Amino acid sequence: MKTIKFIFVSTLVVVTALIFSGCTKDLDALQENTKLTETTDYSIQSNMILPIIGTYAEFNNTEWENFPLISVRGDDVNAGGLGDQQDYAETDSYNYNKDYWMYNSLFQNFYKNMFSAHSAMEQIELYKAAGANATLADQYIAEAKVLNSWWLFQMSRTWGALLIPTSPNPSDLFVTPLSSKDEVMQYISDRMDEAIPKLPAIRPNERTDIPGGVTKFTALAMKALANLELKNYQAVAEATGEIISSGKFQLESDFYELFKIKGKLNNENLWEMQYSDLGQGSGDNYGYLYAFFGPQGWTPAVTGAGDGWGFYEPSLKYIKFMLSRNETVRLETSVIFTNRGITELKKDPAYSTLPSWISNTTRSGDVFNDYARAMFASGKHYLPSNQLTPGRTDYGTNKNFTAIRYAEILLMYAEALTQGATGSAGTADQAVNLVRERAGLAPLSGVTNDQVMDEKFAELGMEWGTRYFDMVRLGRYNELSYDGRTFSADKIFLPYPQNQVDQLPNLKQ
Repeated sequence: MKTIKFIFVSTLVVVTALIFSGCTKDLDALQENTKLTETTDYSIQSNMILPIIGTYAEFNNTEWENFPLISVRGDDVNAGGLGDQQDYAETDSYNYNKDYWMYNSLFQNFYKNMFSAHSAMEQIELYKAAGANATLADQYIAEAKVLNSWWLFQMSRTWGALLIPTSPNPSDLFVTPLSSKDEVMQYISDRMDEAIPKLPAIRPNERTDIPGGVTKFTALAMKALANLELKNYQAVAEATGEIISSGKFQLESDFYELFKIKGKLNNENLWEMQYSDLGQGSGDNYGYLYAFFGPQGWTPAVTGAGDGWGFYEPSLKYIKFMLSRNETVRLETSVIFTNRGITELKKDPAYSTLPSWISNTTRSGDVFNDYARAMFASGKHYLPSNQLTPGRTDYGTNKNFTAIRYAEILLMYAEALTQGATGSAGTADQAVNLVRERAGLAPLSGVTNDQVMDEKFAELGMEWGTRYFDMVRLGRYNELSYDGRTFSADKIFLPYPQNQVDQLPNLKQ
């Protein structure tokens, strides 16, 4: 745990603190901070790890609002209602407000992180020039490229065309041309080609220097994700096929526990944000603010465990889709029911009789009472109260946040093959059936692209907006027009935050 704690608390080299509001002042402050590197003794080779540790800290310390905004659109999830974040709910309905604070926050947070990654690369180069281990320096630089690609990837899926930062200097954005989404994704793919040969060919949880850190397979996954957006299915098949053929990754047999404490640094995970309370009931606690996803009221199995805000809700459409497939463990894991939600489901004659296991009490003994904002809660963002470290009460604290897992790799591989690519890591049937077997479903033969997309819907619901971006990429807008929402091509991207447009001229293009 000491290494993990070190990752979180290290801020020695996070020298960029860009917040675009008050841009001139912040640019001046950045330049002042950059001068601090003049006092760094780059001949101390053991310190070369510090810049990349700082970049991992940025990744793990993601602001709570980033994921909800990225993932709220799509027919798998709804924004909880009756709250003080009306523009968040409107975003879920494809009504966008360019002045909404969440838009500006995500934009500036991820740009700040990318500048931090570029700063880390420059500092590592200075250690390398001063005689540090060149191979290790190249590895750390490759890790920073992968971290940078994550933020750039999420931003481009959200906004489309972007200003690609290529240095730690924020003022470069004033003259950087706008790159189309396809250009951004190709840029990411090319950077991953540079990074892959420099990274260790191990699972993230096999790393001893930075447990859970980036490896060759993380970079291959990022390359696959970028090429999926480009519809370069052959490149997707090759990148995911290499991961599969490595034999390094396995699906966690217990899907329910994959999203709990057992899922931390699991063999299924290619990347995750890491959190820890250091195994202690008080004192330092490095955690994500899971309260966003929690119920406004519950009766936890462990008295005193805190509840949440109720702003993130699996959709009725998703739940009915899962019921129609006779899903059990994936539905139980992904969706937590309230009595009000169960009553609402039963109003549909097709679902008037529900499986007996469906209840407002989880298998871990937590009771989700009715609350105003939502009828259901996301089970993937739930940690049972009996898995909290005794003394800790914050909802979900000590739970890691998964970014990429092996099930997604298998399904991307199958998707690429059903789109005409050739692969050397088995058939589409084999990849899909591995995922289905864990879910307790019968195997398929001759899987089609539609079946693969259904499997992705079932497996990856509530995770990083995957369903939304899949449907957009495939032009299946009718799926996104549901429960009174109307989706069209002009709604694919969020508008740039007005605060950024006012300061960055090229965004006005």
